[in-house]
Amino acid sequence: MAAITPALIKELRERTSAGMSDCKNALVEAEGDLDKAVEVILKKGIVKAASRAGKVATEGEVATWVSADGKKGVIVEVNCQTDFVARGDDFKSFVKNVLSVAQNLAKGADIGAETYPGTSKTVDLVRQELVGRIGENIVVRRWDRLEASRGIVKDYVHMGGKLAVLLAAEAPADAQHADFKGFVENAAMQIAAMNPLVIDKSQLSKAQIDKQKEIYFAQMKEEVDAANARIAVLKAATDLSPAELAKELKAAESRKGPPEAMWPKIIDGKITKWYTETTLLGQDNVWEPGAGSVDKVRQELGKKLGGEVKLNAFVRFGLGEGIEKKAEDLAAEVAKTIGST
Repeated sequence: MAAITPALIKELRERTSAGMSDCKNALVEAEGDLDKAVEVILKKGIVKAASRAGKVATEGEVATWVSADGKKGVIVEVNCQTDFVARGDDFKSFVKNVLSVAQNLAKGADIGAETYPGTSKTVDLVRQELVGRIGENIVVRRWDRLEASRGIVKDYVHMGGKLAVLLAAEAPADAQHADFKGFVENAAMQIAAMNPLVIDKSQLSKAQIDKQKEIYFAQMKEEVDAANARIAVLKAATDLSPAELAKELKAAESRKGPPEAMWPKIIDGKITKWYTETTLLGQDNVWEPGAGSVDKVRQELGKKLGGEVKLNAFVRFGLGEGIEKKAEDLAAEVAKTIGST
């Protein structure tokens, strides 16, 4: 019997994606034979779910729930590999139950470790069983919750679960006022459509602002470097008349923009404009063109309602955002298959 070393367990795990203990047990049963251990895992069905764990799951659904009194809401994203599975009853039922679990959890809790409705199993164990039954990787990717003790939480779901938003807002008095609820609903749709980073600029970190300043500085420097390179090429040119050369040099010089001493002031102006693009309150509202920014509409509503209307927090989940989906090369896959036969 071959020695069952950590390296051997690691190799089996890499080949099967099974758990470490499963790999060790399979190697013991196979008396240290790696290939036989793979067969053990396959036969036991352990790898039926685990072997698909590396497959990219970018389809699925983003779902939301808001309590009847509008004081709290939750949002979950559950992924699978194909839209076909996402539209299936088994997947939709799983999403619905995961959402019901999230309703009673504290923010930041491990939803996979919670008990799945109607069973004594965890959400993650039921997920694994579903993977084995359906044959696709399924991932409970993320979830969050918002609460609004003095206002409401509003949800907005777009494109049948491809994109969803939760927004918590505070009313000066009556949180059920039609104008207030209408404003919060419109603001939630604004978040879905325009994808702001934060509510207002006070929520942007110094690091974020400094990074944006670096970007603008680099862009301006790139323009200068490109202009200087063009000038060097022109000065070395022999096929231009003096008049043509003078014209081209003047044009290249103009592309340098303002002198570097003015850059800090210009960059500050760019940052101010950036605030209007990246903050919800700074953006022009999309539901009533010409009415001004979301902040202006908010302030006008506050005057009407007799106090300050506040947008406190939001969560926006776009299905599969941030997941790198491997591009499939059909020709290469066919060639590889033919070559292996």
